[in-house]
Amino acid sequence: MQGLQVKREGADGAVLRVVLDSPETLNSVDEEVLRTAAEAIEGAVAGGARVVVLTGAGRAFCSGANISGGASAATGSAVDTSVIEAANRLVTAITATPVPVVCGLNGLAAGVGVSIALACDLVVADEAAYYLLAFSKIGLMPDGGATALVAASLGRHRALRLALLAERLDVRTAEAVGLVSTIVPTDRFEDELAATAWRLAAAPTAALAQTKAAVNAASLPGLADALERELVGQQALLAGPDFAEGIAAFAAKRPPAFTGR
Repeated sequence: MQGLQVKREGADGAVLRVVLDSPETLNSVDEEVLRTAAEAIEGAVAGGARVVVLTGAGRAFCSGANISGGASAATGSAVDTSVIEAANRLVTAITATPVPVVCGLNGLAAGVGVSIALACDLVVADEAAYYLLAFSKIGLMPDGGATALVAASLGRHRALRLALLAERLDVRTAEAVGLVSTIVPTDRFEDELAATAWRLAAAPTAALAQTKAAVNAASLPGLADALERELVGQQALLAGPDFAEGIAAFAAKRPPAFTGR
């Protein structure tokens, strides 16, 4: 489908490769792309996959939700939360599937792209990659489980700094604080990503599944609750004037004038 590639690699399809494929928008995502990616990962085991690789095409991993439609998500009394719900489904699919999911962080991960990357079990990062929780720049809060996923690694104060100030987190700092597994020079990135995937595909699948489930239960016990809180909070913010102002300022390439409402 447009915006997403899903293919199986190897003679037995042991590696399921899911590629966000809208390089012209730095792989921004919409409801259909998120839903289809979730469906692919939900069906990974049934299709014979022993590992999933999730990466982006071009120079970015994912620049977040596609906001080209402006503030039209909030019209009248109805707020469209379909993109958030699809993102939640994808994050849940990544953490719930028993097979390892490897993020190939080939560049920028912004907005919900941060959540998608951090939901993965391993993050193999290009040396040029970075994270950016930019929600506050358009009057929104982090979603896709970011409030739990980032805090699980960084702790409360560092997570709040990234979310409230929308600061860029370079890949070296991200590695130091546990938000990436491996940093690879650009010219070796694809080779290292493939090597990691095939190493996992050859490992004892049942043991990996039990390990993943146990670590996630210990480190992300509140993920489902975080997804629900974010959905409720984001729904209120999408209907507010600060979001409309944030989108208008983004489109006009000017600083926003938020009112705090």
